[in-house]
Amino acid sequence: MPRKKKPYPASCHYFGDEAGDSTIFGRRGKVLVQTAGCSRFFILGFLHVNDPVSLDKELAALRQELVTDTYLQGIPSMQPTARKTALTFHATDDAPEVRWEVFKVLLRHELRFYAVVRDKLSVYSEVQNSGIRYSPHDLYDKMVSRLFKQHLHQADEYHVTFARRGSSDRTNALQLALERGRQRATADWRVSSSALLHINADYSYNHSSLQAVDYMLWALQRLYEKREDRYIRYVWSMCHLIHDVDDQRQKKYGIYYNQKHPVELGTLKPL
Repeated sequence: MPRKKKPYPASCHYFGDEAGDSTIFGRRGKVLVQTAGCSRFFILGFLHVNDPVSLDKELAALRQELVTDTYLQGIPSMQPTARKTALTFHATDDAPEVRWEVFKVLLRHELRFYAVVRDKLSVYSEVQNSGIRYSPHDLYDKMVSRLFKQHLHQADEYHVTFARRGSSDRTNALQLALERGRQRATADWRVSSSALLHINADYSYNHSSLQAVDYMLWALQRLYEKREDRYIRYVWSMCHLIHDVDDQRQKKYGIYYNQKHPVELGTLKPL
């Protein structure tokens, strides 16, 4: 059973997003992992935000300040017509100067980041051995269950907002995935919960907290894909648990990184 932590508030706010993509196969079953435009890793994470309203106000004020900064006005992503930084913070699109300011804001807030990392080459091996047809949605939903398994029992209610991708509405599927995670926690640790789950899928420009979790995921993705650790080291104080499922060099369940056991370049499984 998980170790006891400090009491949770009556209502918790979680914001989830992904980094990389769940694509493994292309046309005619061709394996696309590590080819142009296809990531090696798929990462799912969420941010526990203690005060979403306060974070929203500060990031909105920062955006207003940055878009009027003459030093940044010549950058294409800062132009309102580009519908990028002027509309929403997105680490991949934002200029380095912008990222620096956003990270500084995040560090001033009470945020807790959790993530699950899958190596898609390992997922491919699992698919080959099982003979079951691969489904990106199935991978995503299983990762949701794994990610939230330990985090749906302490409070009276949970507001979980996922970043929406495309036009399809997968709210019901996400609800089922969260319920499965909670059921597994009950089976494993004999803990039960009747906490209400409020599930929402929305676009990041409507929620500063979704923009915040995007930044955390980007920092973690840079570590895994590019072996660049300076971003994740800078925000590591907000990282509470990172589960690298496919690094099974020591344990079959993978490896867990936390404040006592931080992730470092030297600890990662070689590419």
